[in-house]
Amino acid sequence: MTKLIRLKWQRDSANPILPPTPDSPHESSRCMNPFAVRVDDEYRLYYSGGDTAGHQRICLATMPVAAPDKLTRRGMVLDLGQAGSFDANWCVLPCVHQFGTKWHMYYSGNEGTNLGLQSFPGIGLATSCDGIHFQKYSTEPIITGDQTAEFPGNKGIAGGGSILEDAQPDGTTRYRMYYTLAVGKKDPDVRIDQEKHCAVCHSTDGIHWTDHRLVLRPRRDVTCEDIAVAAPFVWRDGDLYRMLYCGIGTRWGYYSISQAVSEDGYTWACGEGDENLTLLPDSDSSWESQMVEYPCLLTEGNQLRLFYCGNGYGATGIGTALTTS
Repeated sequence: MTKLIRLKWQRDSANPILPPTPDSPHESSRCMNPFAVRVDDEYRLYYSGGDTAGHQRICLATMPVAAPDKLTRRGMVLDLGQAGSFDANWCVLPCVHQFGTKWHMYYSGNEGTNLGLQSFPGIGLATSCDGIHFQKYSTEPIITGDQTAEFPGNKGIAGGGSILEDAQPDGTTRYRMYYTLAVGKKDPDVRIDQEKHCAVCHSTDGIHWTDHRLVLRPRRDVTCEDIAVAAPFVWRDGDLYRMLYCGIGTRWGYYSISQAVSEDGYTWACGEGDENLTLLPDSDSSWESQMVEYPCLLTEGNQLRLFYCGNGYGATGIGTALTTS
């Protein structure tokens, strides 16, 4: 039986290490959706910043690996699309991966309509030669939410995952992108309104993505994730695949972070009940008492470093934690 190892975390005493800042034109109301990559001895932390008008753009902060709470804000790196475009209102959920010499940033757009999760009509792509200065590949999304067999008429898709590389026998690489399929529709029932699933798709060039599959669904009998599962961050651990993901449940009505394990990256085990819960809201904390969500994980020596955001989908900012065992 595949072993589910419950990670334990030590939250950083400086949390939130990246709160909104009132004097910023692009991140005065929210810092959310952290995605970090390591370049030499520096972490690059991409995230979505919210302004006072309610718009979201992708921003960047950098920090030394040795001192991840010593951040330098680099400002906005990806702006909104034109009026009427899929990303006219929000650019959120960055996922950054290097393809050869070029960096790809995948992000979710919100068009600004009043359709709940169906207002997120696609994942866009921006590219960069240095991982700092990005240019949009297209004004249209490259991935849409109608590609799984189970939800062919769905529109909503919300990114929030990670990318793995699979070496092929012919020497080429096949990429897996794990993402959030947002199938909820406006409804008083939160199980309908906020329904999300975890999915995966595949590519050989980082531009054309096919073979979309659901990999994790809400567990209706587990009250910490009976509404939705989202933001699957997947990594390899020897011969196994492990995942951190967010659950929305009727127990709290908000997000917590759980784990899953797999032998192939497609069929996942979550254990019994809520034994896979790994990071819960902290009732004694002013910044993460309500919710913890959108995990991003990096290896740091013999430990794992977690970036995540807190109350109000990052209204209180982004924090970090290290594994203790």
